[in-house]
Amino acid sequence: MQLKPEQLEAHLAKGAAALKPLYTLHGDEPLLVQEAVDAIRAAARAAGYGERKVFTVSGAHFDWSAVQGAAQAMSLFAERQLIEIRIPSGKPGKEGSEALQRYCEHLADDVLTLVQLPRLDFQQAKSAWFGALDGAGISIRFDPIERRALPAWLAQRLARQAQRVAEGEEGQRTLAFLADRVEGNLLAAHQELQKMALLYPAGELRFEQVEAAVLDVARYDIAKLVEAVWSGQAARALRMLSALEAEGESAVFVHWTLAEDVRALARARAALDGGQPMPLALREARVWGTKEKLFERVLPQVTAAQLARWLNAAQVCDGQCKGLADPRWPSGAWPSLRQLVLLLLGRPARAGGSFALQA
Repeated sequence: MQLKPEQLEAHLAKGAAALKPLYTLHGDEPLLVQEAVDAIRAAARAAGYGERKVFTVSGAHFDWSAVQGAAQAMSLFAERQLIEIRIPSGKPGKEGSEALQRYCEHLADDVLTLVQLPRLDFQQAKSAWFGALDGAGISIRFDPIERRALPAWLAQRLARQAQRVAEGEEGQRTLAFLADRVEGNLLAAHQELQKMALLYPAGELRFEQVEAAVLDVARYDIAKLVEAVWSGQAARALRMLSALEAEGESAVFVHWTLAEDVRALARARAALDGGQPMPLALREARVWGTKEKLFERVLPQVTAAQLARWLNAAQVCDGQCKGLADPRWPSGAWPSLRQLVLLLLGRPARAGGSFALQA
């Protein structure tokens, strides 16, 4: 059974009788996963699960029989025990897949099992072993907090520590400022909020207080950059591109990621023009997850001719990133990437000696 992260607190509050024999947590937000793990552990202790055993699956030679044996063995120190199974790779392998399915078929009454996994791809989420975990208890998926939802998330966290921002435009400005500084790094966001709880008393926080307290701890990555590009968020995309350059990211890799997206869009556009429905066109173009939703919005707005120009620009930019100069483009890899991003956003590059590409 699937449960939303925000429903976990209410579920655990129902007490020992409501606890399920198995909980599976998966996602790539360490803060949210760790908070959920801590909450389940606390509920298990309160329900009498006094002994805890932890198994970390690493490598192809993990002894799955030890997990099964621990679940079936009598506890030496408590009537009930908590067993944690951590699979950092998200890939238990053939033997592990079979072992997990057997494990789910023979859950003991005096054992509560907690399985931790990273973000799962489409195949992993549809696998037999994950289906067994999901069917035997509760599974919770932790998705990243998107930029547009981050101010509200920050406001909720401030409320937990009896703090709040001002009403109206000033408060929105404060939350937007804070979100820009911690985007993509919820652990750092948590630390910054805790810092403000120590620095300032309960009540309203002024913008100047937040500005003075918060460090610029945003962690930009290429996935966030392409999300901003295909969402049409020009200022955010250019800010991320500058941050990636400052952090020493490979310009070649940034270009490759953008170019792969353009190629996927071109494949999907060709499939659409051939009469295929949107879901099938995206599937054949190997577009999944969050990017699938972004492409659903982009594809109806672009033509095959426009995509051909984008592909040509990506090819030129590839040469620029590898030292092959083009007189129509600005000199250097990162200025060329900026021009490519502007083109994908449908905005010409600023005048200044460089060739202004049009979408």
